[in-house]
Amino acid sequence: MRRPSLVQGWHRLTFLHWPVEPERVAALLPAGTRPDILDGATYVGLVPFVMRGVGLGPGPGLPYLGTFCETNVRLYSVDEQGRRGVVFRSLDASRLLPVLVGRWGVRLPYVWSAMRLRHESGVLTYVCRRGRTTGRGPTSRVVVRPGEPLARPTPLEHFLTARWGMHVPWHGRTAHLPNDHPPWPLHRAELLHIDDELIAAAGLPQVRGAPVSVLYSPGVPVRFGAPGLVRPRSGTPRPERSVTEKRRARRRP
Repeated sequence: MRRPSLVQGWHRLTFLHWPVEPERVAALLPAGTRPDILDGATYVGLVPFVMRGVGLGPGPGLPYLGTFCETNVRLYSVDEQGRRGVVFRSLDASRLLPVLVGRWGVRLPYVWSAMRLRHESGVLTYVCRRGRTTGRGPTSRVVVRPGEPLARPTPLEHFLTARWGMHVPWHGRTAHLPNDHPPWPLHRAELLHIDDELIAAAGLPQVRGAPVSVLYSPGVPVRFGAPGLVRPRSGTPRPERSVTEKRRARRRP
């Protein structure tokens, strides 16, 4: 990536995932994309974390305005050029300025919410309450205990976390916004408690039971490149890995 358009850091992330039938979420994805599938399923993700040092261009990021709690609800997509990505159904954040920039600058469904992260005795508690003024919005509370680091992610764990871009609506089209970051330092994690209303509020099918994957990461620095438009074409091409995906794959042991 020659010159990043945006820099930020993703820290203290917990990844929670549930499988869902692709046909149940296909209509929720942007034009020119379809659900990305592994072994017949696609996935709904709930990812609370701390955003740090958001900044335009090569940075540096802003230490105060660019640091805040965030929780996103996401799906997984692949476009007609074979680029895999994330589609955000909602992004709750505790800082108003990034919410406004995200909504109007990048067309992301950001919402200003009351949020906090507590870390006590090796246990992380993420709390989100949407509707700062009315207090009547959906809520989410996730409690996890990070465990041992992963030496090698499983195919499912790699599928869910190795995402080098996002698909977003872009002036009546669909764009792929690429990102670049070091390989995730992943840990297994124990889910101690979850009480979430954000997934249902995002218009997604109801998820049942415990998540099939619970992971934790201390985080990575991230750089975003310039958006590229999704070019519609006939047929259903086999998804190809991006240049970044191929480079990361070569680095894995």
